[in-house]
Amino acid sequence: MKNRTGFSILAYTSARILIFGVAVILLHLAGVGGFTLLVVALVVSAVASYVLLNKQRAIIADKLNGNLGKAGSKFSDLRDRLEAGSAAEDEDADKTTDTATEDQDEAVQAN
Repeated sequence: MKNRTGFSILAYTSARILIFGVAVILLHLAGVGGFTLLVVALVVSAVASYVLLNKQRAIIADKLNGNLGKAGSKFSDLRDRLEAGSAAEDEDADKTTDTATEDQDEAVQAN
């Protein structure tokens, strides 16, 4: 699954770069140059990518959300186990403290 998500991201990124390159070439042919060329090309390619690559972006978002959901459930399981372990340690510590207090009480009464 990870490999397919990686491929989707690579394809989407490649398409974004290609759209930017086409925007630069077309704007250069139109006579735009210098820093203005890059700024306008970024804006044009962003709008074009938003429109043309909407479906691919949605697919990637779904895959990433699914992966994050799996990671979130694993994190929840880990947190639950840690809390259970902490509670067990607290109970053991309470028992140890109670036993030590009883031993001290017995020692005081023996004297």
